[in-house]
Amino acid sequence: MLLEYRKRQKISREALAKKVGVDARTIYRIEKDISIPLVDTYAKMVVALNMNAEEILNNLKKISEK
Repeated sequence: MLLEYRKRQKISREALAKKVGVDARTIYRIEKDISIPLVDTYAKMVVALNMNAEEILNNLKKISEK
């Protein structure tokens, strides 16, 4: 789901990584559901992607189902 939000905002993986303060590979792993983001990383991603409350809750629900 985060990949969809990033693409909708027309932000490259590298640009998002820079805003969040992580490596682009970390963003890739999160988007591909290989790893779950730390709370602070997730919070920074939410802000950078301008996600609304419904999108955040839907994404958290998906994460918790893993």
